[in-house]
Amino acid sequence: MKRVEVAWARPDSGFTQLFEAYLMILMREMPVATVAAMVGEHDTRLWRVLRYYVEQARAQEDFSDVQKVGVDETSSRRGHRYITVFADLEKAKVIFATEGKDLPVVAAFKRDLESHKGRAENVQEVCCDMSPAFIAGFEEFFPTAQLTFDKFHITRILSDAVDQVRREEQRERPELKRTRYLWLKNPNKLKQRQQAILESLTRLKLKTARAYQLRLTFQDFWDLAQENAESFLCKWFFRATHSRLEPMRQAAWVIRRHWDGILRWFTSRVTNGVLEAINGLIQAAKARARGYRSNRNLIAMTYLVAGKLRMGLPT
Repeated sequence: MKRVEVAWARPDSGFTQLFEAYLMILMREMPVATVAAMVGEHDTRLWRVLRYYVEQARAQEDFSDVQKVGVDETSSRRGHRYITVFADLEKAKVIFATEGKDLPVVAAFKRDLESHKGRAENVQEVCCDMSPAFIAGFEEFFPTAQLTFDKFHITRILSDAVDQVRREEQRERPELKRTRYLWLKNPNKLKQRQQAILESLTRLKLKTARAYQLRLTFQDFWDLAQENAESFLCKWFFRATHSRLEPMRQAAWVIRRHWDGILRWFTSRVTNGVLEAINGLIQAAKARARGYRSNRNLIAMTYLVAGKLRMGLPT
């Protein structure tokens, strides 16, 4: 018996190229295990197909014009396993994803960028959270890039501080129980009944209400003219650190230690809003990658759904 290669199938694939194109369309929209059951194949073979086409498409990527980068991490499994995702903020696409969330992931990103015709010195703006590992990594490997700290991350820090005040206060004020959601949203995002409850609570001179007001006041920062931003921060910082609310005081000091990267927003105007949207795609990808067995498969799925890759599949 002699095996021969044919024009309509990849060597050693076992599938025709048209069938592989069909599989890729299905795997973009459905769990891989479901697709495997539909076509009567083991999902391991389908993951190999997916990884092959993703790797082939990524090999053709050109990052020579990447100038604005956003970075964020997402948990890959329950526990403390993460993948870190780097996005081109101007093209709203994932350009690199890797395991881990420490300084070496930034070094790995630089290597990958340069292997796709990109240059570290071309990256002008980086938006990230306040992770010391990310900050150190970009300072070392992208020394000419300016850091902007993600406004959504800052909002999360303040919301967490408000919630901590609430949890501490509810031990003595039972009316605060089951009100967590109210304090995490802006009043205009609440239903009418929820707004009424919030208004009644704010009249009780609660510590939580004071913390909430500090959070709402900080939101005005993003609407200021650049020349007024730093003086606003100084006044807000004074109020927060003299509020006698320890979680808010600690949050204020986090902001103070990252002052320049927060003020940089008024020049760069970059946020990780793109990554927030991409993260939604990744969460959906995790559902489609049920039983993915390895981060390698999850990363491949991430590229498939959020990398805007040109697959070159037959039609």
